[in-house]
Amino acid sequence: MQRTLFDTVHNDFRDSVREFVRRNVVSEYERWEAEGLVDRELWKLAGESGFLGTAVPAEYGGGGEPDFRYNAVLVEEFARAGALSLSSGFGLHNDVVAPYLLELGTEEQKQRWLPGFCSGDVVTAIAMTEPGAGSDLKAVRTTATRDGDHYVLNGTKTFITNGIHSDIVIVVAKTDPSAGARGVSLLVVERGMPGFRRGRNLAKAGMHSQDTAELVFEDVRVPASNLLGEENRGFGYLMRNLPQERLSIAVVAVSAAQAAFDWTVRYCHERKAFGQEIGSFQNSRFRLAEMATEIEMAQTYVDRAVLELNAGTLSPVDAAKAKWWTTELMKRTADTCLQLHGGYGYMDEYPISRFWRDARIHTIFGGTTEIMKEIIGRDLGF
Repeated sequence: MQRTLFDTVHNDFRDSVREFVRRNVVSEYERWEAEGLVDRELWKLAGESGFLGTAVPAEYGGGGEPDFRYNAVLVEEFARAGALSLSSGFGLHNDVVAPYLLELGTEEQKQRWLPGFCSGDVVTAIAMTEPGAGSDLKAVRTTATRDGDHYVLNGTKTFITNGIHSDIVIVVAKTDPSAGARGVSLLVVERGMPGFRRGRNLAKAGMHSQDTAELVFEDVRVPASNLLGEENRGFGYLMRNLPQERLSIAVVAVSAAQAAFDWTVRYCHERKAFGQEIGSFQNSRFRLAEMATEIEMAQTYVDRAVLELNAGTLSPVDAAKAKWWTTELMKRTADTCLQLHGGYGYMDEYPISRFWRDARIHTIFGGTTEIMKEIIGRDLGF
């Protein structure tokens, strides 16, 4: 079926992103994978190309287009090129962090942070997960104690996307530890603040060029003017913004699954066994038919969810459905496509090998499949 989600302006934007990927990503990605980090200059190039902050008002240097379809195009094109680390890093910046700054930031904060956000001079991160607290955000142990015009921040965060490159980090902390979820606040920590240090760039099974770091805060004095939103209302802000984060992951998952499927169809035409194309064997045809059907069905749901998000009607439950189904589909597709490639699929010279590694994390970050099912099950009254 023909996708009807995008208009001419989005397709023109896609052409620009595709050309950017061709010129600046394809030839460098293997090096970044080996080094464990993309070049910081890529962020500047993306900013100059107008790919950062498309939803940010023009007065702050952004695109002035609060239309999630632009966000979707960007991460889809990275995924299409097999650059899932970029889908994650840039998606985190545009799709996850931007809403907090736009919806909660004061005018002074917007003037201070958003121009750099859009130009690529300011890379962002959000620090939720801790060594002992993942999906259960109420259990975070990082604390921020008010001391005059500052908060004194102490704690450790882990698995933080963009943790190495980030210039500002939205930190989830307890400002009232006795109040549970009603004692959580969001503080923006800036590069260079005394007591803020980064741990190692974490070694991972996949997503090698996506910097993922431990962040340590030891008596960091954060100005009270860096409080995002109101004190002790952070948990509500997090819950409000999670649907967009989860939809962003779903967009990546279905687009990446489509890319892997396309690579595999080509391989099944090219590779011969017993005198015929391997795709002509019944088992291969059936597996390809299953993937073609599931991916198109998932794409239809995700496209509808994007329109719901634009309209302000995407529910947390529907976002959870999109997130868990598409990421599990991504994982199944990766495994099936590698199997159809045979031994060559396990070799890094074929993109399916990296995709197979990179796909696995998507059922975990942004909320595990099990947490997504819990959200849906509770909505059913159980």
